[in-house]
Amino acid sequence: MNDPEDRLEAIKNKLDLAGIKAKIARLETLSADPALWQDQSKAAETMKELAWLHKELEEISELDQLLTAGKTGELVKKLEKAELKTYMSGEYDGLPAIVSIHAGQGGVEAMDWAMMLQRMYSRYFEKQKWSFNLVDETRGDEAGIKSVTLTVDQPYAYGYLRREAGTHRLVRQSPFNADKLRQTSFALVEVLPQISDKAGVDINEEDLEWQFYHSSGHGGQNVQKVATAVRLKHKPSAIIVTCQTERFQEQNRKNALDLLRAKLWEQQESQKKQATQELKGGRTQASWGTQIRSYVLHPYKLVKDLRTDLESSRPEAVLDGDLHEFIAAELKLLA
Repeated sequence: MNDPEDRLEAIKNKLDLAGIKAKIARLETLSADPALWQDQSKAAETMKELAWLHKELEEISELDQLLTAGKTGELVKKLEKAELKTYMSGEYDGLPAIVSIHAGQGGVEAMDWAMMLQRMYSRYFEKQKWSFNLVDETRGDEAGIKSVTLTVDQPYAYGYLRREAGTHRLVRQSPFNADKLRQTSFALVEVLPQISDKAGVDINEEDLEWQFYHSSGHGGQNVQKVATAVRLKHKPSAIIVTCQTERFQEQNRKNALDLLRAKLWEQQESQKKQATQELKGGRTQASWGTQIRSYVLHPYKLVKDLRTDLESSRPEAVLDGDLHEFIAAELKLLA
């Protein structure tokens, strides 16, 4: 299907514009109800969802205007971006995302690589004009980061990013070695959807163990005087999450619950997949060790995705956030 008009019509059909308009009407009626505003958190979520849906319609309207005006070149470029959403068929693909990066084995080299990945994804979010926030960070003793967690507050962020999950490998001359020896480093990227409390993930208050402490991260003098940082343990699963970047304890508590809910969802999904594999007589593959992409800076320059075989000879540009080609290739591979 090469005709821009046909492509646009196909996008409209797959995105279910009638369903989006019906949802907007329902949310606008809800937002006019004074009872909604008695729960500020619920009201904020409702208005956020309403804004996202309006933006969805505006993007389609812009494509219609470009088609009418005959601006084929600009239209084709925007059609390609809009078509990516039609490749997302997962139940949670339309949700915002939680992205965590963990340094692998290798000490300071791996921690520096984890920080490079944090910058790469942050630059990508900025280029996409996506809102994102740092919710937790553990710095390395000498350089880099041991782990970091970002929330990406954008519809479809999970759908776009979920295939970025896995092990990322860097090969370069070590900046931490006087002889500049070639060094291979690994970091693990985790991508989870921001699951709402209506998604079937039950959390009982009696199963939670809260601890509050002084943050070691950013936040000015406040974090030194008040125990704003949060450590949350879910006793039945032994899952532990921490959040410490917000200035107020209540916001860190909310972020910790959101992260825990996503982790519990991931655990449930993993158990379902494992049960399916066992029924088929197969074996599950550990998420760590699933190398998905290599970034080589020395002795040659190359970024290669090991699933799509897509390559780029411009690793510096990729590490500066030019990830669109890789993400698009992965979405099309699953279509």
